[in-house]
Amino acid sequence: MENSHKVRLQSAAVMLAVVLFVGIIDVKLITWLFLGVVAYFAIDEAVELFRVDNTIIYPTALIVWVGAYFISEPVNLIFIALITLSAKLAYDKSIEKRDFLPILYPLSSMLFIWSLYVHFGMIALLWLLVIVALSDAGAYYVGKSIGKRKFSQTSPNKTLEGVFGGIIIASIIGAIFIASTSEIGFFTAIIVSALTSASSVFGDLFESLLKREAGVKDSGNLIPGHGGILDRIDGYLFASVMLYTLLNLGN
Repeated sequence: MENSHKVRLQSAAVMLAVVLFVGIIDVKLITWLFLGVVAYFAIDEAVELFRVDNTIIYPTALIVWVGAYFISEPVNLIFIALITLSAKLAYDKSIEKRDFLPILYPLSSMLFIWSLYVHFGMIALLWLLVIVALSDAGAYYVGKSIGKRKFSQTSPNKTLEGVFGGIIIASIIGAIFIASTSEIGFFTAIIVSALTSASSVFGDLFESLLKREAGVKDSGNLIPGHGGILDRIDGYLFASVMLYTLLNLGN
């Protein structure tokens, strides 16, 4: 047990170092490559969870991701990909409806994360990181301390008290973080942080549902002590869509 905890901490330290490196140097190409690698492994795990066996997913995702680097509205590419796959399905039925799933999750959300960077800069990704990380950590520690009521049957370890505790912590600290580093007002920041935090909770819950339906404990084994990539970014996949949408409402 002690050794597994040590491995978990070491993996977490490496992941944090990589994320900080990407965030500090703040180079568009490096950020795109980093998110692209994350997207590849996430898609690979999703293919297993959805039991998709059509290899067309990988070239489709690659073309979409490459295109996302060069256009101003990357999220629009997801519609092009879905239309193309739909046309392929209608034309020769060489793909199945199930093959669409990894494009919807996680590729579309990865495009939202990339779009946050393209439109709002690295500060938006850091804000997303603060909100989701604190939502997760807050839910764990508050739940361990005072949690009594089960939040959802999908994830029996989550408690209602923990979830609300995590959202409150993430909302307050997330609002302080962005209000002190941008022109976003504190009141607006706390509402956006709260909605983004709540979305991250359901992102985590959705991945738990996928794993339960697939009969697996983790989405993969890429990260020692942590499972797969999806196990680490599930909250971000829902939260990024919410944050990007809310920020665009103000433009």
